[in-house]
Amino acid sequence: MQRLRGIRAREARAFWLFISPWAFGFLAFTIGPIIASIYFSFTRYDIVSRPEFIGLANFKELFADPLFYKSMGNTLYFVILVVPLTMIISFGLALLLNQKVKALPLFRTIYYIPSIVPFVASAVLWMWLLQPQFGLVNGIIKTFGLRPPTWLASETWAKPALILMMLWGSGSTMLIYLAGLQGVPESLLEAAHIDGANTFQRFLHITLPLMTPTIFFTLTMGIINTFQVFSIVYVMTAGMGGPQNSTLVYLLYMFRQAFVFFKMGYASAMALILFLIVLTVTIVQFLLAPIWVYYEVEGR
Repeated sequence: MQRLRGIRAREARAFWLFISPWAFGFLAFTIGPIIASIYFSFTRYDIVSRPEFIGLANFKELFADPLFYKSMGNTLYFVILVVPLTMIISFGLALLLNQKVKALPLFRTIYYIPSIVPFVASAVLWMWLLQPQFGLVNGIIKTFGLRPPTWLASETWAKPALILMMLWGSGSTMLIYLAGLQGVPESLLEAAHIDGANTFQRFLHITLPLMTPTIFFTLTMGIINTFQVFSIVYVMTAGMGGPQNSTLVYLLYMFRQAFVFFKMGYASAMALILFLIVLTVTIVQFLLAPIWVYYEVEGR
């Protein structure tokens, strides 16, 4: 028993030794800024002067700001459209790439490459593709005798242009689904096939239920990431938010308040509200998960 305690003590010391760099970084570069941001949200702070405590004034101004609602509405637009579209397209591609066909590694690589291209490089590439006069996309549309849109220069087409760009980089989600599909036991599929279940029935009653933990993970992370979309919009709209602020997402507006107008207290209030919204949505997802997420482990 004493030997077992010694082994556990050594394992505990090794654990804290290896986790200490991460723990130090988390405390210094994550928890610290979070606490500072919460404090600044109740102050008037322009980075240069000392913070002046003003209570809830930032939040009162924020809830009276029409651009706050505009930016939140634009962000919700992307969340509602991009997240489900990304999941559907990625899941469909994963199903195709899970088949036993020739040159399968090549196809997997081709579909995954866009997701490892840096966001800034991808945004610049799509700015060229969607260029109204000389872009490749409009060139293809013109060959069919159709009138092409002006994409990022149009209030109507700016959001669809950004959605195309976001969907193009869905290879990482596809890879997660592919890993989940390869974890579905072949024995269950073979047993269902012997019992007379067709392909659709096997997918609906075996593959899909076993994939729900993976779907839940991608749904949760997709919502969190889409609420924080910034770099793509910043690059493709030159940080201006598009015509009539049609692509002014929440994080871009917060960035402008903090580093263009130097209203750091106001931006910190925006950050706190975004944190509370994302936290609430995530908690609701976890509360609803037992209804539709299936785990093979008994008692989950």
